[in-house]
Amino acid sequence: MDEVMINRRFADYLLLLTSEDPVVALTTGHTFGTWKKQKGWNPLHIVDAEGCYFFDVNGKKYLDFSSQLMCSNLGHKNKAVIEAICDQARKLPYISPAFTCDVRAELTKLLLSVFPKGLEKFFYSTSGTEANEAAIKIARLYTGKYKIISRYRSYHGSTGASIAATGDLRRLPIEPSGKVDGIIFAPDVDSYRSPFGVEFSERAIASAQYIDYMIRNEGNVAAILFEPVVGTNGVLVPPKDYLPMLKEIAEKHGVLLIADEVMSGWGRTGEWFAVNHWNVKPDILTTAKGITGAYAPLGVTATTREIAEYFEDHFFAHGHTYEAHPLTLAPAIAAINEYKRLDLINEARRKGEYLGKRLNDLMEKHPSVGDVRGLGLFWAIELVKNRKTKEPFYNSNDKLLGKPSLLGKIAQEMMVQRGVYINDWLSHFIIAPPLIITRDEIDEGVNALDQSLKIADREVV
Repeated sequence: MDEVMINRRFADYLLLLTSEDPVVALTTGHTFGTWKKQKGWNPLHIVDAEGCYFFDVNGKKYLDFSSQLMCSNLGHKNKAVIEAICDQARKLPYISPAFTCDVRAELTKLLLSVFPKGLEKFFYSTSGTEANEAAIKIARLYTGKYKIISRYRSYHGSTGASIAATGDLRRLPIEPSGKVDGIIFAPDVDSYRSPFGVEFSERAIASAQYIDYMIRNEGNVAAILFEPVVGTNGVLVPPKDYLPMLKEIAEKHGVLLIADEVMSGWGRTGEWFAVNHWNVKPDILTTAKGITGAYAPLGVTATTREIAEYFEDHFFAHGHTYEAHPLTLAPAIAAINEYKRLDLINEARRKGEYLGKRLNDLMEKHPSVGDVRGLGLFWAIELVKNRKTKEPFYNSNDKLLGKPSLLGKIAQEMMVQRGVYINDWLSHFIIAPPLIITRDEIDEGVNALDQSLKIADREVV
């Protein structure tokens, strides 16, 4: 062993000796933290989770008010899902996707009963990122065209095409080397901020008409990729006419409609899938996260029968080693049955009305709250320095430069002082608790946010 390696290992040993928590030291010293500068990263060491709570190494309890990354829809330690994983591991833990097995057929049959009607063929992957990657590839192969219209306030994943189709700041550091040709961006439908200085319903019309204009002038457009309810970029809920207009425009031009329901699916908005609120049938739908309650990594790309039949006589140029992995399929079956048994789709709608009322009450109380918006158990609170100017406390450039975030400070106080975890992104918090949450737990989370918003109120101008 050379001297450099000896010195490195000795340094690692010293780090373990001097660290308060060797698990944290090994994590930060030898693994990457995502979407951040690595210096100063100090993750909390979690050892257990149950229901709507998780616990750190010191036994402290935290209310999971954002379902981790908006994915733990069933809460933690659901017995049925855990048993499904264990049973499948004993029966058949892995088989090549070139073969099939009982669990693959069983999940497929179940998906046909809950997906929007007309989506009849599925590709199983291991993440939302991969699901969107497959959707883009399928759209290009099927149409023979290559341009994909995405939107600026969007996140679709972190691999080649999915990050290129992401409109937010996460795309910027990898350009131009990571840019994929043919991805173009359209305006968003935002009830709070918009490039169109008109009323919300008129903004939606203008945004849809702009996409129509893009298709007519760009040419070679294969698909429109959109989040029916935008996720991390602000829980943007469109007005009633927008998605039907988008569907009409797509059909008029022979362009596919790809609904990214990675975050908005599986009861999160009070429907199995958010598109159901507007009775819009996409040509392709992608999903992940809540399909297994996040107990195992599974992504799904669903297509219409018409798209599926194209590949009967054309090469399907896509695949993964872990496609249709049995250990990811089994928990999805159990999770879907749990959504049904616990009536969680309707529960999300009912509890969402209560959560929305409590959050809107905060807006009346705190001058730092510029906007509250959401659907089902999927909400955002936007903080601003000034309600009149709508100036945010934090923006994309601040994030890329690694500047301290006021919202991060508030989230930290909620964790440390009040035992509530909430996800913050730039200028807003995302409130998306597990669908099993009780009213008392909703009150616990909102009360913690109420107390901690005083930090922002002091900075209002």
